[in-house]
Amino acid sequence: MSQQKTYLVTGATGFVGSALIERLATQANAQVMALVRQDGVALPEHVVPVRVGADYLADGNLPMAGVQVVIHCAARVHVMADSSSDPLTEYRKVNVDGTLKLAEQAASAGVRRFIFISSIKVNGEGTPKGKPYTADDAPAPVDAYGISKMEAEQQLMLLGRRSGMEVVIIRPVLVYGPGVKANFHSMMSWLNKGVPLPLGAIRNQRSLVALDNLVDLIVTCLDHPAAANEIFMVSDGDDMSTTELLIRMCTALDKPVRLIPVPALLLLTGASVLGRKPVAQRLCGSLQVDIQKTRALLGWEPPSTVAQALSKTAKSFQGSLK
Repeated sequence: MSQQKTYLVTGATGFVGSALIERLATQANAQVMALVRQDGVALPEHVVPVRVGADYLADGNLPMAGVQVVIHCAARVHVMADSSSDPLTEYRKVNVDGTLKLAEQAASAGVRRFIFISSIKVNGEGTPKGKPYTADDAPAPVDAYGISKMEAEQQLMLLGRRSGMEVVIIRPVLVYGPGVKANFHSMMSWLNKGVPLPLGAIRNQRSLVALDNLVDLIVTCLDHPAAANEIFMVSDGDDMSTTELLIRMCTALDKPVRLIPVPALLLLTGASVLGRKPVAQRLCGSLQVDIQKTRALLGWEPPSTVAQALSKTAKSFQGSLK
């Protein structure tokens, strides 16, 4: 009979965290502890809620006894237009100081492994087409969020070397799946309504990762011996242009493709005039990652194809409209 394993998940009610605890709850001999900030949160059967306050990362009194692995999904998330007068300080409070406090507590409690969900923004904001980021590239974050995630990674690796606690860092690209919000949700909404979009001539290349694929990699890293003290890129392994993504989304939504072939340069110029240049840059620019290290070290392959993941995402989106 295999020994019970206890996992502690932060950010358990978020987009990634909620999908992760659902997956962990299906594992045999797994006890899942989910940090929640409100009473009465709906959780999968057998998942143990751990009620915490708003400043739980700084409190340093979480129940860590018997926990083998901490999966840290919580973060002060990136927003396109941060209203803070000093965004870097605000990001550092949660993403650096809070993360390190949590990890120090984990190490003191004898936690074997700490998995940190970081961000591709540690590498930068974009790549030349056909020249993807790799896990071994020197970090080059541009914004406050990316800087805070880089600093957290560096502090975690130092703590791991001092304490002997294994650290695993995962840098996702844009994550999509059932319940996705922000720009991905907006694009689905426009396509579902049949709104013509001026995005029919974008020839960039972007890596994305389905929620199911990210969760599968996290689960792989729970126990895999080769994951210890490594940094991993994660994507679907199927890069595509913005135009191709929209066409595939239309297929998943069972809607006609209504894309107007406006040149990318014209889109960027118009967006600059309207003060929407960052959005246009994400739609028109390339950002690719190389997951060869992830595949080679872990023997991991994305279990869900883009078509399968988009279909699942579209069904969830359309179901939410009824």
